[in-house]
Amino acid sequence: MRAVGYRKSLPITQDEALVDLDLPQPEPGPRDLLVKVEAISVNPVDTKVRRRAEPEAGGTKVLGWDAAGTVVATGAKVTEFAVGDAVFYAGDLGRPGTNSEFHCVDARIVGRKPTSLDWAQAAALPLTAITAWETLFDRLDTGRPVRGAAHALLIVGGAGGVGSIAIQLARQLTDLTVIATASRPETAQWCWDLGAHHVVDHRKPLAAEVAALRIGAPGLVFSTTNTDLHLTEIAGLIAPQGRFALIDDPESLDISVLKRKSLSLHWEFMFTRSMFATADIAEQGRLLNEVARLVDEGRLRTTLGEHYGRIDADNLRRAHALIESGRAKGKIVLEGFAD
Repeated sequence: MRAVGYRKSLPITQDEALVDLDLPQPEPGPRDLLVKVEAISVNPVDTKVRRRAEPEAGGTKVLGWDAAGTVVATGAKVTEFAVGDAVFYAGDLGRPGTNSEFHCVDARIVGRKPTSLDWAQAAALPLTAITAWETLFDRLDTGRPVRGAAHALLIVGGAGGVGSIAIQLARQLTDLTVIATASRPETAQWCWDLGAHHVVDHRKPLAAEVAALRIGAPGLVFSTTNTDLHLTEIAGLIAPQGRFALIDDPESLDISVLKRKSLSLHWEFMFTRSMFATADIAEQGRLLNEVARLVDEGRLRTTLGEHYGRIDADNLRRAHALIESGRAKGKIVLEGFAD
């Protein structure tokens, strides 16, 4: 089968950073689906793994943790899916990625593709939707108010993939005032279009930006990017006893600034359930089905920002380069393999 991967960790400017491969088709395990991949999207985790994880000597590594496709085979223990089902999912960090014609995935972390979206639109959603959902409802517990705080949520990096779906989920499933950050006119407009009540500029001091809204100190903050640059400002603007969540990977983070206000810290990693086969692993499939329902009801929209064409090494190198530039808006999607 055709796939895209790498043999050595290299800067994305080098042609060998991602290459076209011909690999054996995988065989599904007892709990697996074998999926014919129709479309994929690219996430920051793809670029991080490519830069940091060397394949075994003489081997290759296939990236990709978002896919939409068609079930072509099921494992012996799978009962909830059948051959021909259209699905979408984010996969497992410990298994080969989705940048391949066929892919095996644990059926418990798979959802049914929204019927109102095409393959590319659906592929934009899974990883970011899971990350945002788990952060908002499992980590930040948005249904539990912070006493004395403004009933508001600040999302740092509102125009990124996770921020784009977090804005929508917060608007549709909570009564929070949603404040998003963006630094360029086009990304600010993107946040407004997704439903943010307020948009502030994260290139400026965030505490002053939020104070200028005159709504009070928000009780909840969700940082999706550059947390190390914004942490002092976040600690200044959040209400006492507030809850703070992040998803990025700062090289270092001095969380002592959280102590004075007794702030709680929640570090979301959407691969935890699949990595440790947690007792509630099937929650990811359930929440993806809920996301699909909300999409088909017209309450959520795809976060597809750019379509980069076919799934091949050239297009994936371009996608990785844009992700690494920090200027991506929404999600970058690729669709199908060349005939």
